[in-house]
Amino acid sequence: MINVTSLDLGTKILYVSDEFFANSQRMLEETQAVFKDEYDENGHWMDGWETRRRRDTKNDFCIIKLGASSKINSFEVDTAHFKGNYPLAVSIKACYSKDINDEEIINNPENFHWKELLVQSDLQGDTKHNFDSSCQDEITHIRMDIYPDGGIARFKAFGTICFDEKLYDMDNINVISMLNGARAVRTNNEFFGALKNILKEKDSLYMGDGWETRRRRTPGFDWGIIELSKPAIIDNIMIDTNFFKGNFPDSFSICSAYIKESTDNSIETQSIFWEELIPSQKLEMDNKHYYNKSFLLHNKPITHIRINIFPDGGVSRLKLFGKFIKDEELKYLI
Repeated sequence: MINVTSLDLGTKILYVSDEFFANSQRMLEETQAVFKDEYDENGHWMDGWETRRRRDTKNDFCIIKLGASSKINSFEVDTAHFKGNYPLAVSIKACYSKDINDEEIINNPENFHWKELLVQSDLQGDTKHNFDSSCQDEITHIRMDIYPDGGIARFKAFGTICFDEKLYDMDNINVISMLNGARAVRTNNEFFGALKNILKEKDSLYMGDGWETRRRRTPGFDWGIIELSKPAIIDNIMIDTNFFKGNFPDSFSICSAYIKESTDNSIETQSIFWEELIPSQKLEMDNKHYYNKSFLLHNKPITHIRINIFPDGGVSRLKLFGKFIKDEELKYLI
């Protein structure tokens, strides 16, 4: 599952009832919350969202606008380092308002039909809480209520990004962008950095914002499998080794396949027999590498790729540019 509330996807805080002690935007950071023995003009600096102490019968809440329409399976509510100032409970609602402007939701949050995803549930201090979502409908906004006030270090909503039908009419788009619903399925190693990082749309911010494997001490090579949201035909490729200078792979290749139905467990074995899309190419440190159609071995529709790096190392971003193919067109192309 993808963290659909990640800032990397363009998710943002649309409205917050209060953030006196700590900015609500910090709550959406992917990094682990840290503790600093520091103070600012309002009090102790906390890594997360923290409201002032309420002196009425109401509660605090925030509205989160997702970067892309999504379906939610579960939540992680983390109160790390909030020990005497955590909320006693949390509830989560959501709505689908793709064509509604931000101001309408900010000014009239009670006028929207909010579906309940999590009933009011107890929280503990300095603890990661995992909750299932009771509704998997497509949504664009999340409302999180805390009772009555306090601090949340990190909030994550795990699920899938819904495919935008408008993408069928567009050419030369990054079909393995996380924003377009692609996901990391399997990798043999991600010791220093997760495979999913290479699916981000924006350039990497530092070395840890990419996929990096440990130093290989045995024969073989490292690999990662990625699933597209819909079948696509690839026209060109970009692979970026930004920040990787003494630890970039010597070379890479990509295999691909069109698979109608499968499970994540069986995909790994199947990938042994996938057809090469681009043969092994040498890489350079800290550099964007571009490959046009002349480098590609076929232009068949694909649903999965396996990137191979030889023998190990780090890649910051991978982009496959092409076009998504509608179901009715596939029968003429396969």
